[in-house]
Amino acid sequence: MYVIGDVHGQLQKLTRLLSDAGLLGDAQRWAGGDANLLFIGDYVDRGPDGVGVIKLVMRLQREAEAAGGTVHALLGNHDALILAARRFGGTYWVESRERNGGNHADLARLGDEHIEWITGQPAMLRVDDVLYAHADATFYTRYGDTIEAVNAAFAKLLRGSDECAWDRLLDDFSERHAFDGANGEASASRFLRQYGGEQLIHGHTPIQKVTGAPPEEVTRAHVYASGACVNVDGGMYLGGPGFVHCVPRAVRHS
Repeated sequence: MYVIGDVHGQLQKLTRLLSDAGLLGDAQRWAGGDANLLFIGDYVDRGPDGVGVIKLVMRLQREAEAAGGTVHALLGNHDALILAARRFGGTYWVESRERNGGNHADLARLGDEHIEWITGQPAMLRVDDVLYAHADATFYTRYGDTIEAVNAAFAKLLRGSDECAWDRLLDDFSERHAFDGANGEASASRFLRQYGGEQLIHGHTPIQKVTGAPPEEVTRAHVYASGACVNVDGGMYLGGPGFVHCVPRAVRHS
């Protein structure tokens, strides 16, 4: 499994990463054959072309499937936020999005097909012994006891018009660093026992803000909590080059 962290509208960086990994070929078409690729979420905001990123991922999903491969895409908080701004409008949602790096171009270019696609993406996914979720957070447990229940709860919320529920969800996404610190490993173990898997791979919190490394030096995933957690948010919007994380076929942590 190849994994790409938060893209945040950095379409040019994304195409370079995919090309360098052998997943994107001539005319920016899928070249990965039967490979598996996963995007951790946050396609929009804080960058120049979030809708362009969405369009590319949508197309790669179709092309990969035709070639025997798979492209998974998770829902990030910025993806939910642009849906809220589009669905509800009004000063509150527009200003909330602007405070979080939203740009008018993405909102203006967001078509019905993009809205439907974002709405249909899961919050969590487990492939083999690896659990994938956008955020380094435990709030998912408030939405369900299983991956299926969490995804169903997210889908129901995103297709509904309960503005307070949307607001609570986006507020929940403000949680970060749930698996850092003295109690982080224990928290990660509980989370993995709940949803299954030997390791959690997430984005949401730029590695630069965890390690203090200069953005240009973040070229690989940050593994922590004794190997139970892997952060793949390379902070591309902060100036990081980004990276493609390759997940071994069998994952075990100490």
